Amino acid sequence: MKQSETSPSGAAVRPLRVSRVQSPLTGTTVVPGDKSISHRSLMLSALAKGTTHITGLLEGEDVLCTADAMRALGAVIHRHADGSWTVEGRGLGQLQEPADVLNMGNSGTSARLLSGILASHNMMSVMTGDASLRRRPMKRVTIPLSETGARFMSREEGRLPLAIQGSAEPKALEYRLPVASAQVKSAILLSGLNAKGETRVEEPVPTRDHTENMLKHFGVQISVEETSAGGRIIRLQGGQSLKAADVIVPGDPSSAAFIVVASLLVAGSEVVIENVGLNVLRTGLFDTLREMGGQIEVLNQRIEAGEPTGDLRVKASALRAVDVPAERASSMIDEYPVLSVAAAYAEGVSRFRGLGELRVKESDRFASTIALLEVNGVRTSVEGDDLIVHGTKGAIPGGGCVGTHMDHRLAMSATVLGMVADQPVEVDDTTFINTSFPGFFELLNRLGAGLAA
Repeated sequence: MKQSETSPSGAAVRPLRVSRVQSPLTGTTVVPGDKSISHRSLMLSALAKGTTHITGLLEGEDVLCTADAMRALGAVIHRHADGSWTVEGRGLGQLQEPADVLNMGNSGTSARLLSGILASHNMMSVMTGDASLRRRPMKRVTIPLSETGARFMSREEGRLPLAIQGSAEPKALEYRLPVASAQVKSAILLSGLNAKGETRVEEPVPTRDHTENMLKHFGVQISVEETSAGGRIIRLQGGQSLKAADVIVPGDPSSAAFIVVASLLVAGSEVVIENVGLNVLRTGLFDTLREMGGQIEVLNQRIEAGEPTGDLRVKASALRAVDVPAERASSMIDEYPVLSVAAAYAEGVSRFRGLGELRVKESDRFASTIALLEVNGVRTSVEGDDLIVHGTKGAIPGGGCVGTHMDHRLAMSATVLGMVADQPVEVDDTTFINTSFPGFFELLNRLGAGLAA
């Protein structure tokens, strides 16, 4: 990795040049705690009565922004020398008005979920974020949340900075999601905690249910009903007290994805990743890689704080093309960039269907994923919201410079591609990897990647 440089905007950047790995990846490792569960554990423990102990919390920049925001709202939060955290909650409806702007950094999850909480608390608050987050639209959250009685003021398309005047008498919402989104669903459910009456959310296809699981863990009565069309209806009654409950955060499957794909592609590799979250609404990538011929075995399955958890044993495998149905997208939406690297290395032509959601992630991940592949000699094509990747049968040309657009998952996907490409791959900036996966390069090097730092 080169020394930090400076972009035209004046921000520090960390470019990286990745060359083909010369030896197998081997050993046993763990990945950082699940980002989705980490965010929710901090938010719900701040709303609970009593002290919650959290172990395994992801200490990436996104989650630390959530911790700072909940402190600003009155929760007492401490990190201890052994890496554990404690949160002394304020109790539902007892958050204090923040004295300053809440900075969400690069975290869309923090901004959207916290909007739901703030909408149902009678106080004024303002959220902002980094340049990447300020480009991301928030209207799909602020429009339904306005029906609670909260008022929002923002830039065009709901973009941050966002001023929120929470409702003095928040109304419970009944809302059908127009597209699958765990963040929008969660924001509405969180707004319903402090509202009068029943909040009802219908989702067309099941999305990650960490919010529902954690609400139950904190003592909230919540019902989930399957619909005849394959979706779900979630109901909760407002005004329920949350009770402090200790949380063990499993390893993030979205972070494990990069180690899994690298281990499948680098010849001779065999890696065990311990304590990975295996919620069925998050494991679409692992199912897809198995369909491609990937050797991924689950060991030591168990339940931690309501979430399925286990260890993954991954062996290098010859992969073949795959056709991924649109209905699987919600269970692996963050993993398509690194899946595209696996498809580029595989034999045959892969098709990923229904990826419209990728256009509104940290960057336009649809366009950025295509650019990642094509600048390194991999052919792609697009039909509507479908991405088609032409595999190289283990002969990715490489040699390109990948623009990451302040997107941590693109930076890590480009790194994995460089590890198996014929020519070195340049990654324009790896700074934002720390938002979700601190220690990413060190972990790969402990397994034998030999990345120059």
